[in-house]
Amino acid sequence: MARRVHQPLENEEFDFILSMTTGPVLAYFCGTWPKAVEACRAMDAVVGELAEEYGTRFTAVRTDMTRCPEPTRRYGVTGAPTAVLIKDGEAVASQAGPMTREEFRAFLDAHL
Repeated sequence: MARRVHQPLENEEFDFILSMTTGPVLAYFCGTWPKAVEACRAMDAVVGELAEEYGTRFTAVRTDMTRCPEPTRRYGVTGAPTAVLIKDGEAVASQAGPMTREEFRAFLDAHL
């Protein structure tokens, strides 16, 4: 995974990242249970590439739903993987399920 993707280990770290970021945040929520692992790993690669490509247009945050349950509830995430685009602390767009690179790019371009 690219270095440009933050990986908070707890709720407070997730909130700290949001508070220190001036632009949009792409939080993608992942799970560690067997049905979610493969799709989340695929999303890791896609988000890492797009974070490098888009540079400073957004901050990427890989959020483990088990380690960060508060943001998971706050943004209404019920399954993994789920991408949530956050601006000024509010979710402005979300997409549940795995996405290809092209689908993810379309999601970002529509909402950034």
